[in-house]
Amino acid sequence: MKKQELLAPAGDVEAGYAALYYGADAVYLGLSKFSARATATNFDADTLDEFTAYAHSLKRKVYVALNTVLQESELPDLIKSLDICTRCKVDGLIIQDLGVARVMREKYPWFEMHASTQMAVHNKEGALFLQKMGFKRVVLARELTAAEIKEIAAIPGLETEAFIHGALCYSYSGLCQFSALEYGRSANRGKCMYPCRAAFKCNGKESHLFSMKDMALKEDVLDMPVDSLKIEGRKKSALYVAAVTDYYRQILDGKGASPLKEENIKQIFSRPWCKFHFKGKDKAVIDRDFVGHRGLNIGTVEGVSRGKLRFMTNHAIARHDGLQIDAAGDEKPFGFSVQKLFVGNKSVFEAPAGATVEIELPHGYPRLERGDNIYLASSGAVKGAYHYTKPKPQEYRNNNDIEVTVKVESDRISAQSGEFAAEISGTFTPANNPQKSADAIKAAFAKTGDTTFNLRSLVIENPQNLFTPASMLNELRRDLYGRIKVEEPQGELPEIPSVGGKPAEPRFSIKVDDINYLNLLDLDKFAEIIYLINPHSDISALNKLPKNKIRIALPAVCRHPATYADIIRRLLDGGYRKWEVANYWALEILPLNQLDISFDSSLYMLNTQAMAMAAEIGASQVTLSLEDIKTNICNIIKKSNLKTSLIIYQDVPLFTSVGCIRDNDCKHCSGQPMWFDLERQGRTFKALSKDCQMMVFDDKPYCIATEAKDLAPDFFRMDFIYRQYDAQKVVDITNKLLQFNNVSDCIKGNFINNNI
Repeated sequence: MKKQELLAPAGDVEAGYAALYYGADAVYLGLSKFSARATATNFDADTLDEFTAYAHSLKRKVYVALNTVLQESELPDLIKSLDICTRCKVDGLIIQDLGVARVMREKYPWFEMHASTQMAVHNKEGALFLQKMGFKRVVLARELTAAEIKEIAAIPGLETEAFIHGALCYSYSGLCQFSALEYGRSANRGKCMYPCRAAFKCNGKESHLFSMKDMALKEDVLDMPVDSLKIEGRKKSALYVAAVTDYYRQILDGKGASPLKEENIKQIFSRPWCKFHFKGKDKAVIDRDFVGHRGLNIGTVEGVSRGKLRFMTNHAIARHDGLQIDAAGDEKPFGFSVQKLFVGNKSVFEAPAGATVEIELPHGYPRLERGDNIYLASSGAVKGAYHYTKPKPQEYRNNNDIEVTVKVESDRISAQSGEFAAEISGTFTPANNPQKSADAIKAAFAKTGDTTFNLRSLVIENPQNLFTPASMLNELRRDLYGRIKVEEPQGELPEIPSVGGKPAEPRFSIKVDDINYLNLLDLDKFAEIIYLINPHSDISALNKLPKNKIRIALPAVCRHPATYADIIRRLLDGGYRKWEVANYWALEILPLNQLDISFDSSLYMLNTQAMAMAAEIGASQVTLSLEDIKTNICNIIKKSNLKTSLIIYQDVPLFTSVGCIRDNDCKHCSGQPMWFDLERQGRTFKALSKDCQMMVFDDKPYCIATEAKDLAPDFFRMDFIYRQYDAQKVVDITNKLLQFNNVSDCIKGNFINNNI
């Protein structure tokens, strides 16, 4: 097995230098725009240039994450970012947006394309399709088991990358719309508000139903068959990056997992650790009781007396270290800095492991009970344990490769690089030592000094073996290098095919996951009927519907595509040629060249480059993003060369997750669908547990019929999926929507916002 890449995060340049010092084979980072960690410090062009030059001098790689979805007006800035990456010689780009993929494939083919985990690749089929699109590497969904990872990693010619340590999202990355639709801050645009960390009330009890523990595979990384092992943490400190990189470097180098280094990580930043679903589905991955950094468990409360906390510490502690205590009833652990420390009634600066200590508590401390866990959350010793070196400012930079030809004649010497040339006249006689003369020319032109040049090749034409004085060679070099003008990379957007005609009258489509919802509808009012299937759908019910209007829809998440093979085959054999896909796996298993394909909203069409890529893949229609704003939607509808569908009514899945919140273990689960009523700060939500998958919805539907009536998509779409309806309720709602009237008590997401 070839050496695996240890890939570390860098939210700023200090974290990047720390990662390289402690053994990262590669670093991933973001620029000021289009980074899924928009609130990290990130890198500007000059800093990126210095960092990549330094990393390359160490034979390490640098990947830039341009892994958000882009609106139409942002495409010119995308070109600027790609030009910066070109100039700074980055090794690859991590992307989510199909529009970015199209621009890179057509105008920047020298870059490696890495499919971000935001693309929600969770099966072999999805990875295979992205490979066909030109992606060299796929970053796998965090939710996968070891067996699933192994299957995808076995694809010939495709690199795979998987997370091994760090924070976890409750929802599949790329399929979370909670922050966007509820708070106007899109995770798909790097602005997540982390609603999964909030407390929700369920069945009268408030807890952190969706707050994930941290992933820590530890020595199980040795059983990870991927090409790149990824540490999460572009919002973490250089200290954290150093400690985690050092820990896994030691494991990968065959030295085992160091308990001391593990303790160090937990003192810097750590929620409780888990292996997520690497060894199979695990319900114990959610930390319901507390949220945020915990630290290293060093004991439990033995008592509190006269404002002093007493316990036996299992780890050395010192004054000014930070402690946290799990105080019942508090959302976050109670934290404070040790100001006074006592052992045996004697004031001490530090105490060893095994000592019974007393610590003076700060004013206003909460009620602490015997047995409450105590954590060392910050340690002065650890803060000083991870020194690292870095280059001097401007010591490294990415130079431009040049090729030079030097020609020596009896009356002149000349030098040329591309269209630029210089010469010096003189009288040149045969050299006593031709080899020394050639070496002098090489030495002179190798001196690039303060220029931005790197002499890639030097051709010497001196057939008479004439002698050239060093002073003249240096003068010639300075003259030539002063004339050379290196053009900055200036990319451009690929052309978009011409736009076809738009419908004169509004047309409507309806999507259901139960055919019975249509029983009372006048189907003449609908141009399309979209049916979301599952492996057990009764497709015989389709016979009562007009076949020319039916479009079959496949779901965004499908861990085992083979379960759909039989129903897809029967539908294809039955002549159903219109299909809707919500994830890349479906594009791999459908015969695209025989079908009319529509992209669902989870494939994020927010710009015309993405739409053009969809058309090149084989789509005839796209559904516009539920996260998008009206001004951008209006813009891309006018420019689109594909049919467009705008959802005006839907119960939107805010979370789509494998993290089950049922109060039972999987072994004793009934397997029947179960609904939960949730509340947070006066707002109500619904959660559905079905088929080992959780979906969370706002209690109110998304509805923008009134606000969208002046737009001109090819279809206004209304969805009746996931939540429970009956045929009469569907009639009542559709009657309003067909007249562009909103239902009462609805949410509008970002549609009328100015930005997301």
